[in-house]
Amino acid sequence: MIITPSISVISSDRVESGIDLHLNSRWRQTAPERLALEGAIAYVPLVNSHDHLIGNWFPRAGDKRPYHNSHIWVEDMKNSFSFLERNHFWFNDGSFDLTTKAALTLAQLGCYKNLFSGCAVVQDHGPVQAPVYYDSMPIEVIRKYRQCHSITLENWWGGESAEEEMKLTKGEIPYIIHLGEGKDTITKAEFAELKARDLLRRNTMLIHGIAFTPEELSEVAKAKASVCWCPTSNFYLIGETLKIEEALKRGVNVTIGTDSTMSGGVNLIFEFILVREKFPSIPVSTLYKMATENAAYALMLPERYGKLIAEDTRNLMLMDALDSSPFENLLVCDASNIRLLLHEGVPIYGDTEWLEWFDLNEEDYSTFRTGNKEKFVVGDPQDLNDQIDLVLGYHKDFPYLPF
Repeated sequence: MIITPSISVISSDRVESGIDLHLNSRWRQTAPERLALEGAIAYVPLVNSHDHLIGNWFPRAGDKRPYHNSHIWVEDMKNSFSFLERNHFWFNDGSFDLTTKAALTLAQLGCYKNLFSGCAVVQDHGPVQAPVYYDSMPIEVIRKYRQCHSITLENWWGGESAEEEMKLTKGEIPYIIHLGEGKDTITKAEFAELKARDLLRRNTMLIHGIAFTPEELSEVAKAKASVCWCPTSNFYLIGETLKIEEALKRGVNVTIGTDSTMSGGVNLIFEFILVREKFPSIPVSTLYKMATENAAYALMLPERYGKLIAEDTRNLMLMDALDSSPFENLLVCDASNIRLLLHEGVPIYGDTEWLEWFDLNEEDYSTFRTGNKEKFVVGDPQDLNDQIDLVLGYHKDFPYLPF
């Protein structure tokens, strides 16, 4: 099928009007060969470069803010209402095996947080799991990576030493680590230790970087490494964030992430909106680049994950045009405005009218209403919510679910 949206955002610096997009998917014979889509804007789906999928409980945790560093919060969080409530559904026994039924349910729920904001890909920062974990998710959860929790706490949640984890990457997959998430002497010293241990490389993605100096940001840029910015979580926990203007000025490859809702925002669009409030001089096109092209670079993904490929469109987010600027449009749309979300040729969310044209097993999908629209979605997020309600004995609302 060839579709012609009103506007197509090829990349953060290239926007086209009225061009054809050749969708690469499996179609039924009843599908039209061409479809003009007035009042629609085409994007590549977003990439969330940092989340903890099992942590997308609500409300946020942390009663002693602001913290000098996040390591203090990790302990304080364990006494919070949110953490203790989640324990009733899934108790972390310290193994960080997330393939159990309860853990999988929470992680799938975290995926829907991302899906309903237009994300088709998410990096779930934690120990690498068995294939069944990644195979069970409604969106793509990056499976080719190595990690360390942080320089200060090392791999307390599982995995090899920081150096061994880097060795296992062979320079071919991302190496992901929390670093500089604070404003004290401990977090300010972490960057120097990372360098001394030869862990600052092209495939390194540093999460947060609140404590980084301008000079250290220049070193990140020189190494061609990346920093993942999580503004909502940073402001909530620490009261400060990455020196973002310095990072951009010095040419750092900055990605953007949500962290979990235990400390971060409701979804990636919420992060965009917060940045607009706190840093109005940063264009939304720059944020879009962080969530597409920059993320594809940092996570070592194919180019089609970062840019819209008109002649071979496997990855597509089709949205209502509510604003004349395609980038500003992202700030005013919500889940009800996503007409179609296509990832690697597979429809994962959208208006139900699309279902009659795709050649797929409709038993793999569920439907619901949001706003005044009937939507389909891969899997059944309402059932996940029901499973949690059954265990808790009452209804639990998650603000990122649109029903």
